[in-house]
Amino acid sequence: MLYYFNIPMVSSTITSGQVNADGFACLHCGVFVPFIPTMGTAHRNHCRACLWSRHVDTAVSGDRKSQCGSGMAPVAITLKITGADKFTGETKYGDVMLVHQCVACGAIAINRIAADDAEPAILKVFENSLRLAPDVRNTLTAQKIKLLGEAQRSLLTERLFGKPLQ
Repeated sequence: MLYYFNIPMVSSTITSGQVNADGFACLHCGVFVPFIPTMGTAHRNHCRACLWSRHVDTAVSGDRKSQCGSGMAPVAITLKITGADKFTGETKYGDVMLVHQCVACGAIAINRIAADDAEPAILKVFENSLRLAPDVRNTLTAQKIKLLGEAQRSLLTERLFGKPLQ
């Protein structure tokens, strides 16, 4: 059996797309994703390996009211806006966030990364987002989602690894 952070990568009890009290099997890659409160997200709905999500929420994270249920591709990276610096007025940024787009209905969702998300997969999403199709980029911009670009690469690596990569 394969393990990641001492957690099984597969589950003998559930198959792709299924959920139980312990976690879920990724709809996209089939990896078992356990519900672990210490991983930093209360409403986990994305895979720690491939970062794909499932369209389960509508207006509020964790509401599980979506009727769609389709896969949501990780299309970009953004940072959570935490406010403004009281002296300079500059925007303050917090957690790294994944931007997902539903492959069936096109809905956009933003999810905070979890502590056990694969950093190489996050960096791959970032790299791919630098080449987003104009229509997807325009959709995200219209929703006031500020994507990380090449100029923020060191900020992203600092958030992921504690220091900018050389």
